[in-house]
Amino acid sequence: MRLILAAVLAAAAVPAIAQAPAGLPGSANAAAVTAGTYAVDPAHTQVTWTLNHMGFSMLSGQFGAEGGSLTIDPKRPAATKLDVTFAINKLSTTSEQFKHHLESKDFFDAATYPTARFVSTSVVANGNRAKITGNLTIKNVTKPVTIDATFVGAGTNPMSKKLNFGFRGTAMIKRSDFGLGYALPVVADDVKLDINAAFTAQ
Repeated sequence: MRLILAAVLAAAAVPAIAQAPAGLPGSANAAAVTAGTYAVDPAHTQVTWTLNHMGFSMLSGQFGAEGGSLTIDPKRPAATKLDVTFAINKLSTTSEQFKHHLESKDFFDAATYPTARFVSTSVVANGNRAKITGNLTIKNVTKPVTIDATFVGAGTNPMSKKLNFGFRGTAMIKRSDFGLGYALPVVADDVKLDINAAFTAQ
């Protein structure tokens, strides 16, 4: 879970967090992001979740984006709107057996609830960072979530010739809040979300 935003950072970004290596078409130049509505780039947007598995190890999996948009006006960063849908029915793990269990009714019930969604409700920008608060919906349960986001970079994609930009972010949720309480407390309730989000001009 979006979630989630970089343009927000773009709107108020000060000197870049780091200069991009020579040769990369994008750089941490927030001024390159102009006002408008941008489409989520599903091929380059990922949400990785991680939790403690029985106290023995940390376990991760990943969702990709199904679609969505980010609307931003650099002169009004607080008005930024993010809406992203994630493909629960296309989750990725290192084990097919584990993947099928996660898709079952014990967890996500992906056949009934194939997607999750994050919709922002407020954005507070501070330099190249932002706190993006919004509503995350999983299995028809909606809860507030805050993403700590950092602008990565922007520039013209040499393949599409369109402006692309992105951000990375983190958030914490409790899986039990979304009806995902199977195996509690043997498997941890707290889940860390690591978000890599990419956007492209439409």
